[in-house]
Amino acid sequence: MSLFITSLNSGSNGNCYYVGNAAEAVLIDAGISCRETERRMRQLGLLMTSVKAIFVSHEHADHITGVPGISKKYQLPVYISPSTLTAANIPVAPELVNHFNAHMPVAIGGLAVTAFPKQHDAADPYSFIVSGSGINIGVFTDIGVPCTQVKKYFSLCNAAFLEANYCDDMLSRGGYPAFLKQRISGNDGHLSNLQALELFCTHRGPQLSRLILSHLSKNNNSPELAEKMFTAAAGNTAITVASRYGATPVFCIEKNMGSTAVKNMIAQKKGKNEAQLSLF
Repeated sequence: MSLFITSLNSGSNGNCYYVGNAAEAVLIDAGISCRETERRMRQLGLLMTSVKAIFVSHEHADHITGVPGISKKYQLPVYISPSTLTAANIPVAPELVNHFNAHMPVAIGGLAVTAFPKQHDAADPYSFIVSGSGINIGVFTDIGVPCTQVKKYFSLCNAAFLEANYCDDMLSRGGYPAFLKQRISGNDGHLSNLQALELFCTHRGPQLSRLILSHLSKNNNSPELAEKMFTAAAGNTAITVASRYGATPVFCIEKNMGSTAVKNMIAQKKGKNEAQLSLF
């Protein structure tokens, strides 16, 4: 079997990532409106009725704008940490609110969604791995630094959405005030092109067939620059740049070498104390 993935939108104006199999799917974040989410999925030939849950990474508006409307219209459960729910202050019906535990998979039909903490300037931020049929899809955006957990989970992916938010030189020379430049480039900000490239070159597994560069800054990066940097080091990995103005194509990700590793790692973690796993 295969998993199907697309970025419905990626950037500071809204983030929404679709991962599914032939029967069900999940949205990682829903930062564009319900109507726009429906429109883009319809254009791609995807059915909203196949979406069975929304997982929220953190409370920033570009990740949660569409959550209340989509959840209400389709009666979708929203998986969100208690601290993020409080900080987000969004009107989701209590019976649709669900919480998750770090490193503990949540079963959504034939999919398993595993959250793990990340560094970002939010109340309780998480990244996600979506697994199914021995295939592992990572969503790694809004990350200040690629910590040990990010590196470990990234190495297990067959495909990944990876933040490449800014070019160091463009940010440094740009017109943002000093405090904002520091916030973006700090340990709780975003990944630069160079940070993302180092993660990709050093920690990707041989099974990584596709990388979708995500959450590019409108003012401090360019799709052409990011694509050029990563293509030069891509090897057998296909490189795509996600747009802030529309969806990517739907990509079919198939199982290949090394794809059972994440199941083994998650199984090992399940028996451990969660406090021992947290690096933050």
